[in-house]
Amino acid sequence: MQQQARFINVGERTNVTGSAKFKKLILNGDYEAALDVARQQVENGAQIIDINMDEAMLDSKAAMVRYLQLLAAEPDIARVPIMVDSSKWEVIEAALKCIQGKAVVNSISLKEGEAPFLHQARLLRRYGAAVVVMAFDESGQADTKARKVEICQRAYHILTQQIGFPPQDIIFDPNIFAVATGIEEHNNYAVDFIEATREIKRLCPYAKISGGVSNVSFSFRGNDAVREAIHSVFLYHAIAAGMDMGIVNAGQLAVYDDIPVLLRERVEDVILNRRDDATERLLEIAAQFKGDGSVAEKADDAWRSLPVNKRLEHALVKGITDFIEQDTEDARQQAEKPLHVIEGPLMDGMNVVGDLFGEGKMFLPQVVKSARVMKKAVAYLQPYIEQDKAGGQAQGKVLLATVKGDVHDIGKNIVGVVLQCNNFEVIDLGVMVPCAELLRVAKEQNVDVIGLSGLITPSLDEMVHVAKEMTRLGYTQPLLIGGATTSKAHTAVKIEPNYSHGVVYVPNASRSVSVVQALIGKDSKADYLARIKNEYRVAREQHARSRPGQTLLNLEQARANRFQLDLSRVAPAPKLAGVHLWQNVDLNVLRDYIDWTPFFLTWQLSGKYPAILNHAEVGIEARKLFKDANTMLDKMIGEGHVSGKAIFGLFPANSDGDDIVVYTDESRSTEKARLYNLRQQLQLRNNAPNCCLADFVAPVDSGVADYIGAFAVSTGFGADELAAEYAAAHDDYSSIMVKALADRLAEALAEYLHLKVRREYWGYAAEENLDNEQLIRELYQGIRPAPGYPACPEHTEKGTLWQLLDVEAQTGIQLTESYAMWPGAAVSGWYFAHPDSKYFTVSKIGADQLNEYAQKKGWNEQQAQSWLAPNLG
Repeated sequence: MQQQARFINVGERTNVTGSAKFKKLILNGDYEAALDVARQQVENGAQIIDINMDEAMLDSKAAMVRYLQLLAAEPDIARVPIMVDSSKWEVIEAALKCIQGKAVVNSISLKEGEAPFLHQARLLRRYGAAVVVMAFDESGQADTKARKVEICQRAYHILTQQIGFPPQDIIFDPNIFAVATGIEEHNNYAVDFIEATREIKRLCPYAKISGGVSNVSFSFRGNDAVREAIHSVFLYHAIAAGMDMGIVNAGQLAVYDDIPVLLRERVEDVILNRRDDATERLLEIAAQFKGDGSVAEKADDAWRSLPVNKRLEHALVKGITDFIEQDTEDARQQAEKPLHVIEGPLMDGMNVVGDLFGEGKMFLPQVVKSARVMKKAVAYLQPYIEQDKAGGQAQGKVLLATVKGDVHDIGKNIVGVVLQCNNFEVIDLGVMVPCAELLRVAKEQNVDVIGLSGLITPSLDEMVHVAKEMTRLGYTQPLLIGGATTSKAHTAVKIEPNYSHGVVYVPNASRSVSVVQALIGKDSKADYLARIKNEYRVAREQHARSRPGQTLLNLEQARANRFQLDLSRVAPAPKLAGVHLWQNVDLNVLRDYIDWTPFFLTWQLSGKYPAILNHAEVGIEARKLFKDANTMLDKMIGEGHVSGKAIFGLFPANSDGDDIVVYTDESRSTEKARLYNLRQQLQLRNNAPNCCLADFVAPVDSGVADYIGAFAVSTGFGADELAAEYAAAHDDYSSIMVKALADRLAEALAEYLHLKVRREYWGYAAEENLDNEQLIRELYQGIRPAPGYPACPEHTEKGTLWQLLDVEAQTGIQLTESYAMWPGAAVSGWYFAHPDSKYFTVSKIGADQLNEYAQKKGWNEQQAQSWLAPNLG
């Protein structure tokens, strides 16, 4: 099953109406055994226990009270919340008096009208309980999307507007009904629930969605394997639509990707109502899967009977570590020397991986898992191998490093893994590596190739410095350039002219192998470098001729064409001005704000989330990766391996030319800080305004009181340490996963914090109601540009931001000498609130602006050229 971060399993077996076993135990008074049922639910992954005692032959109230009192004495069960499930109000109230902490009541509805509904809701609010609201009104249960949405929206408005019921404590159950019943009217029931879920979440902010999952598969009772597949497929699509929790047997859920392809396809046809004959086609194959075992148990293990070299190959290709030590030992017993196992079957298997990756038949996450298997096998063999032969015969030796001042290394680490998978020895020096250290190791280790990585723009200058030093000191190894801010054009224009022994831009990990192979091949190196040198010569010529017809205005002309701010629309004063600190951010809250598309791009899986999960080519691997990501998030957050902090401030401010003056208080008499901004100087199409960030703040001489915000956040505390633990255990896949997820959480925290600022702290958009997709598309009012990015490309402005908020002392988030943030999973920037504020690219500037800016910053000529010359027109 594709389980999203927010989904909560509600255990269903402690329910006398749904479990014959539990019913029998309660009727016989065997409460000790009945407690074991609850314990088993928790052990199997239930995060809430649904308890129902509604049985005609039972004193429901007494049974509920007795069971809850016994359960409270069992710490391994009582650690999860309780969902009180009863149609009898007296049972619910008696239960609430027994439960410590927050309970969930299942359920109330509008079936008897608004008066009883409001009465019960008021009592539940008094008890502090969350409530499940059934999609049921005076006319009956909702079965279509329209009815489900109508009833839930009506109930939401009644609860929140009439009695102030907290919206986050409302859980709607829009009714899950059985599909594949043979009745045509039932065919769309799953689709109706899924689509209604999506719409209810949009119309009812903060409310949750739940449902009784087992209802959907009722038609196939007796066939556990098919029912589990139906539950898994249904949840996969319902969770993607926004379903938060479900009453389900957590111990009997098939893993979505483990469902046999034929069964999964037929089940999806039923759930999504894709074919008129979907039910008949599922019935045709259902008998093949009939039995008591779960679908996952039907996995093919025939490969275990293959010869050991083929078992090793299979494990490498599939990324299976379960038997790797056993199989490696078998191979060692058959080999003349332990080293031959590496040079023989293990490298043969990795060659298959390399070929499949090169042909596009394997994807990056799979390759990284293969590397994990390889490293575990080598680690097992290491004690048996003599030290002077430990490395085997590698294709070549590659030195990798993130340059001085930069802390970002996810891309570099992936390149290292891919190269190792292709039998290159990789020496990874890590991050913030000074040039002298990098070149010292390269010389001592006699490496064949040197690779430089960087994310922030100052790293580009450091790469130029390394190239110049390699020339000065007489190095001859080819130089690889990679990282998010690097490009073929920059490499050709800025770096390659400074080093004559080969400089090659590598756009992604998949290209690294072919590039390095070409650079170390005696027969291929000269021809390859000659071709690259010619390509870069052409690139420089094209760069020199780029942007034909574009005119660079002088600074006076650009300022005369500034963006004209509508002063009547300036945002009001912040409701909560000043500096605010969040020391321990609830990372679980951030999971709903993650933009997953960049996460998949990190792993070189191209496609927009969530569509990528069903992509014809990469969908299967994307779903596996997504599942692994959420499992890792559970670990990172649940076990407290990472933590998040945020600091932000809202200050009185006005613009002064191209500067923004930040004041100490509302008297606006004392300057707290001054932000220096750059203005567009290129003449734009249709004479569009030449923007500067200062244009979006009311001028000091306008008499209008305006404001600006600043923020810095990080969710990287602990991430590097956890990633290092995985790396030490030869698990690069998990190590890279941790860092990629920490980055996503940091961006999610920036998104969530900006939302809270707009709606509450500044409060200029208190009525805003956007879903995560709309937040990702930046459909809100205002912007949060970051120093170092197109609208304010000057990284040193982070120094002002750090002083303004006292960031390092308050949070521990530091700036390197190149103004990279540590931990690397960090985001910082400014808040602009005016509805006309927008993102733009400063692009090329003139010498007049450069000189004026350098003077403001107190720079000498060398500093000015170092920081801003790349932008000089």
